[in-house]
Amino acid sequence: MDVRSSGTLRLTDTQRIDWLRLIRSDNVGPRTFRTLVNHFGGAREALTRLPELARRGGAARPGRIYSEADAENELAAALRIGASLLAPGEAGYPPRLATIDDAPPLLGVRGKFDVMMRPMIAIVGSRNASGAGHKFAQTLARDLGEAGFVVVSGLARGIDQAAHRASLASSTVAVLAGGHDRIYPAEHEDLLAAMLETGGAISEMPMGHVPRARDFPRRNRLISGVALGVVVVEAAHRSGSLITARIAAEQGREVFAVPGSPLDPRAAGTNDLIKQGATLTTDAADVINAVRPIMGRPVELPIEEPDDIMPDAGEPDAGDRTRIVSLLGPTPIGLDDLIRMANAPPSIVRTVLLELELAGRLERHGGGLVSLV
Repeated sequence: MDVRSSGTLRLTDTQRIDWLRLIRSDNVGPRTFRTLVNHFGGAREALTRLPELARRGGAARPGRIYSEADAENELAAALRIGASLLAPGEAGYPPRLATIDDAPPLLGVRGKFDVMMRPMIAIVGSRNASGAGHKFAQTLARDLGEAGFVVVSGLARGIDQAAHRASLASSTVAVLAGGHDRIYPAEHEDLLAAMLETGGAISEMPMGHVPRARDFPRRNRLISGVALGVVVVEAAHRSGSLITARIAAEQGREVFAVPGSPLDPRAAGTNDLIKQGATLTTDAADVINAVRPIMGRPVELPIEEPDDIMPDAGEPDAGDRTRIVSLLGPTPIGLDDLIRMANAPPSIVRTVLLELELAGRLERHGGGLVSLV
């Protein structure tokens, strides 16, 4: 099964347990999950092969494999608060999110499923926003909502909060950095409760997960991933909102920036985005006119070429592993370049990379780049 093939997908209860066990196991991220399932034809077979693959990759000891009992408990805990764990292609999984390279194999969704299928625009910005920034975010969110868009943001203080509150009537979606039962900041629990009446919330994190600093950049790829475009209202240099804008551009999303005074450091990031080619935005019409042509195109999940790795054939030997590992280092390298320099079949190179990743020795980057940890 190709986990990103187009069409309607419906996991069985058993498959959902297997998928959850695999994505929650050590050193298995969304890209690795997809490789494993496509490679072995299903999550259950992949689970049985994890210890062997990690050992061949140089792991001193097998990584933790999420147990069936833990998976069942997590699903039950999610259901108790009204959250469903959905796969790409299932109703309620935002269609555009399913098209990104590192789409979550299972996404926790609360609220109205039909809202998740509508066109979304992300509004992000400074937590320490100015009064003018608050007002503009509110006006923009309200106008976009009246035009039929779902406003999505990260439930943070400042611009996020303003955008969510202004679009409660028209539907708004929060992308959480922690589990559905660990809302951050806690002061926005009432806001989220109001949002769930007409909109919703999504998270890829397990129940009970308290968000850490490194979880917010990871969360930001989901904010941009669900949306047609991202509007940055206020952002200082080196802010999380600029990370979201960068990821949005990498994902092929439209990037919009609201200009501000050059004397206000909260506008430094947005002004720079405009210099770099982001669409200067002063009202909702700027956003709507830019995304209207995109809205007419059907959202299709990418169909990947079948992985030519076979579970029981074409395994790399010691010489293959030594040659491929010697070409890797801390500087990211493209998979195509690695295959060419290794002078090895693509299936052999992919298998070695998979072994290294499951051993915790490989890091995957955007654009198909890989490096040693």
